[in-house]
Amino acid sequence: MEEIDRQIMALLADDGRMSFTDLAKETGLSVSAVHQRVRRLQKRGVIKGFAAQLDNEQIGLPLTAFISIKPIDPAAPDDAPDRLAHLTAIEACHSVAGEESYILKVRVASPNELEDLLQRIRAAANVATRTTVVLSTPWESRRPPLY
Repeated sequence: MEEIDRQIMALLADDGRMSFTDLAKETGLSVSAVHQRVRRLQKRGVIKGFAAQLDNEQIGLPLTAFISIKPIDPAAPDDAPDRLAHLTAIEACHSVAGEESYILKVRVASPNELEDLLQRIRAAANVATRTTVVLSTPWESRRPPLY
């Protein structure tokens, strides 16, 4: 990957709403060249999209937790992600090595909602759970080093 593409990605990772004009100024390219490079990065799947970062407390989801799951029956099909996809409180599902099969990142409004979500996860996927509640988040959503 070319250095100029890495620079464009870093700029967009810091500010996904940066205009093509501003990207051109920062990179020394023409606006049309920047536009072409961004479109090419999108087509290749390097840039998957642009999203707003929300303040979870202000939207009523102040409680974050990580839920480790493992199947109750180890011989059962490994289809937990499909069985849990309908639960919108699950923000991320990571397949992991170790005792558990997956770690889920969830955001809910209260401990009662977390308890309800745990019951729905167990029922939907026939799994055992282990939960870690987040007390605070000094930082997250860091962009990867692109240099």
